[in-house]
Amino acid sequence: MLINLFGYQFGKIIADNSTKKDSFVSNSPIPKEIEDGSQTITTGGFYGQYVDIDGVSGGLSEKDLIAKYRSAAAEAECDHAVNSIVDEAIVSDDDSAPVTLILDDLEYSDELKKEIFAEFDKVVTLLDFNRKGSEIFKQWYVDGRTYYHLIIDEAHKEKGILELRYVDPTKINKVREVETVTDPKTRASITTVASEYFVYSDNISSTAPANAQVSLGTNSTLNSGVTIPLDLMIYIPSGILDVARRRVISYLHKALKAVNQLRMMEDSLVIYRIARAPERRIFYVDIGNLPKGKAEEYMQSIMAKYRNKLIYDASTGAIRDDRRHMSMLEDFWIPRREGGRSTEITTLPSGTNLGEIDDILYFKKALYQCMNVPISRFDVEAAYNVGRSTEVSREEVSFQKFVNRLRKKFSYLFIDILHKQLILKGIITEDDWSIIKEKLRIDFQRDNFFTELKDMEIISSRTEVLDKMSGSIGKYYSNKWIRRNILKQSDEDIVTIDKEIADESNTQKPKEGSEDLPPEEPGSPAPDEQPEETPPKFDPDAPETDAPELPSEK
Repeated sequence: MLINLFGYQFGKIIADNSTKKDSFVSNSPIPKEIEDGSQTITTGGFYGQYVDIDGVSGGLSEKDLIAKYRSAAAEAECDHAVNSIVDEAIVSDDDSAPVTLILDDLEYSDELKKEIFAEFDKVVTLLDFNRKGSEIFKQWYVDGRTYYHLIIDEAHKEKGILELRYVDPTKINKVREVETVTDPKTRASITTVASEYFVYSDNISSTAPANAQVSLGTNSTLNSGVTIPLDLMIYIPSGILDVARRRVISYLHKALKAVNQLRMMEDSLVIYRIARAPERRIFYVDIGNLPKGKAEEYMQSIMAKYRNKLIYDASTGAIRDDRRHMSMLEDFWIPRREGGRSTEITTLPSGTNLGEIDDILYFKKALYQCMNVPISRFDVEAAYNVGRSTEVSREEVSFQKFVNRLRKKFSYLFIDILHKQLILKGIITEDDWSIIKEKLRIDFQRDNFFTELKDMEIISSRTEVLDKMSGSIGKYYSNKWIRRNILKQSDEDIVTIDKEIADESNTQKPKEGSEDLPPEEPGSPAPDEQPEETPPKFDPDAPETDAPELPSEK
């Protein structure tokens, strides 16, 4: 979609190919599934109507759901698990940035790569990611989405993005207007996207009530909010949808039930211990043949006699009598008629299983499992082990894969901002970006030594197998089969490695015309210098045939 904004255009101009004979437009009755949780509005003339057929509006609104996520993340156990995930995903130290850009697969000039690297550093600076990277990731993980508004100078677009302003997810919503037409040939209803935009408001509601009419004019707003163009916002959802696939949910959504259960069990445990902890006395008072009214008065007098407390008031210096009514947590007074036993005082024992917290530990374990965090990380007595990969549990391997998925989804924040920055500054075009975006890689700094040790052990095991099979290479197995199946090298890796080996061998070869000569001994003449001939010494004992010829004298 092409948008005119601040004197310049966002988006890509799509040429009209309706006159071309080879143009093909697919009118599919199946709408495209877009997993961003935006509110869909059906247009129809000047007014549109949103009907909640699937019951999305019947439950909590998106604002209330985000509030529940934040409330759950504030619990001690849940916050501990969230911090473990954040610390594993975003690693920063004083020497290097938490994220770096990798352009090894991009086949462009070094000058263009330098410009892209410079703009990526500008994006990291605008986000202040070196200092607030953990907070940004935590907000995205807990809320399930993050929004940033691009601040641009309307007169000087070549300056790029001047500021990235964070937007609270409870105050903004993405809206998509769709049009439904009937195909004249198939008579099927075809849904197409008419426009997309964001609506910002302090009191926005993510789900409109059923049968609510919404104005869709040029300057219309939804829920009395401000309309923001699509290209001026950065929206990164979690990628997880609810069962109706209509709304984006957080990674904490499945942990809400476990958090509520754990909170309820802890509260009930405290109440039970308070109620059953003290030992209480039971007073059986003999009331004889007194009538009911007299018996009650007698009981009250006995209770007041033994329950009155003299308390010294330090503020006034007086002694006052503190009378308290009987409660279930204190002593019991029970009347006893004549003919039974006399007045008796017994003791009601306290609770005997106050030290058992197996149910609490069960729900706490369920909470950590819902958040994909290894339970061994929360064992205080367990020692931190960097060790070999054989000493690492399967939970740690699964947790590392989960963190990698989070990083890959979160990396779209940098990619989308970098896209807008490069387009605004005119470094690349939209056609260039369609090629470049497939080659970009965001690398997150790691402090998990397990990954490095695991890679080294894999290489070591493959090398050992290769050494054992060295006698069979060329006889039972080919070199290409060994490289593909034992060393796990792809075709691209094989071509690249062969080229590197050839380049290294060429650099180590001697120049043409030179021969490998043995090292010269100290004091030996140079090759170009011929030594002077010296006459051999005459040996008188040698036979005549072997006598050397003496040089003739001049």
